[in-house]
Amino acid sequence: MSRLTLKKRRVRKLQNLTKLLPLALSMAVLLPLSACNTSGNDTKSAIQVVAAENEYGNIASQIGGKYVSVTSIMSNPNTDPHEYEASASTATLIANAQIVIQNGVGYDSFINKLESASPNTDRVNLNVQNILHLSNSTENPHLWYNPYYIASMSKAFTKALINLAPSHRQYFSDNENKFLGSLRKLESQIATFKSKYKNAKVATTEPVADYLLTALGIDNLTPWSLQATIMNGIDPSPEAVSFEENLFSTHKVNLFVYNQQVTTSLTQSFVEYANKNSIPIVGVYETMPTPGYNYQTWMGAEIKAIQKALTGHLSTTKL
Repeated sequence: MSRLTLKKRRVRKLQNLTKLLPLALSMAVLLPLSACNTSGNDTKSAIQVVAAENEYGNIASQIGGKYVSVTSIMSNPNTDPHEYEASASTATLIANAQIVIQNGVGYDSFINKLESASPNTDRVNLNVQNILHLSNSTENPHLWYNPYYIASMSKAFTKALINLAPSHRQYFSDNENKFLGSLRKLESQIATFKSKYKNAKVATTEPVADYLLTALGIDNLTPWSLQATIMNGIDPSPEAVSFEENLFSTHKVNLFVYNQQVTTSLTQSFVEYANKNSIPIVGVYETMPTPGYNYQTWMGAEIKAIQKALTGHLSTTKL
């Protein structure tokens, strides 16, 4: 089943869900949160934060610390995030949230529909797309793969926390400075990589890690049209497939980066073709792998995997 078909199914299900939202809220205590990942304090005094993606939820936990209770809706790195379907329990979470963090650029638009179904003028919505002043026509929605974007998101979140709990201003500011310091270390790692491997070339399936690849100075030879086609669940033309395969057979690329979280028969055939032609492979994720990682160490691990592919010709399909 294509992602476009799945998207239509999600829209219909969400329309039905919003009609039933009053009933869902009245039954909140009976609804499981099996689709979510919760961290932080569960006390009533904690600021209730809901993040659409667990990478944003992790950052919220690092900055908010003991004064927040964070629930991440999409948190399973072993599932296709594009197939996520909002549930009644998700609607309840959004209705009760004080801060909602979402990516935007159409990646998690179910959040907007659920917020509209439970209006709350006191609820703070932090849309990363809006924080960065990105247009709706932004082609690549995987904003979290750009550490420089994340710095802006963290600052907006800290400001929201301080507005809600000004007595904890110093605590939040200290945690933000600690987080930004670790981001600077990540940025230094990126700069060092770029200075050493600036002539590296890569083939990809989807544009999941494109922001990071660009920051690393790696030249992506897969045309955007092919990446977008695969991302949107559309079958590419035979010519586009042949072009990608030629990158492997003629060894025009040093490595192959693919979205290991969302595989199809086509992307799997690219993996096999890269293996056949001794092109090292790196699998990247849309959802932060847990446990064992925070946002910074996750990005660092992805960079190390790419470096291993370039220097040791070693593949890393899973972190």
